[in-house]
Amino acid sequence: MKNFLFGAVLVLLIVFGIRYCENRNNEKNQLEESTALLQKQIKNVGKLVVTEGTFSQVYSYKDSKKFYLDIFSARKKALIVVNATATVAYDLSKLQTEIDEENKVVRIIYIPKEEITINPEIEYYDVTQDYLNQFDAEDYNKIRKRIETSIRKKVETSSLKSNAENRLISELQKIYILTSSMGWTLQYKNQDFDNSEELEKIKL
Repeated sequence: MKNFLFGAVLVLLIVFGIRYCENRNNEKNQLEESTALLQKQIKNVGKLVVTEGTFSQVYSYKDSKKFYLDIFSARKKALIVVNATATVAYDLSKLQTEIDEENKVVRIIYIPKEEITINPEIEYYDVTQDYLNQFDAEDYNKIRKRIETSIRKKVETSSLKSNAENRLISELQKIYILTSSMGWTLQYKNQDFDNSEELEKIKL
């Protein structure tokens, strides 16, 4: 009788041991599948987010040079009309994430900075120039740089940049929805996100 009981207990232990190992393997396989799916979907988010706008401006350029002990001067001036296309882009292929399988956490390590590109079309009107002070390549380069600097400042304070940031947040919210639906946690700078709206408050 004792031998029978011992044998029955031994069989039960073996059966439970096998089932435990099977369950552990199933959990491991599910985790590996989840991790692979997360990596694939996050990679799909990695695209170029571009917001474009146009800016128009009129500039007046004047320059003078003194000659012969400042007795004579040579002047040049022009009216400059600028129509510029500006883009604010986030290259999400540079987005860096880390997957913590043990704690089921996706950490955003690095969010790329915005890239501002300005393509101005410059037209010159009412150009006047003295013989000793004519427009040259240096003048045109200097004017172009000033125009690009001026427009860049406008972009920084315009809705163009904020719209680009909103589009970036929308892409990050897609990652949150994905991780949340799979029972994972999204984290950035040690902050866990409980809902997608919290992502709107992050500092870029």
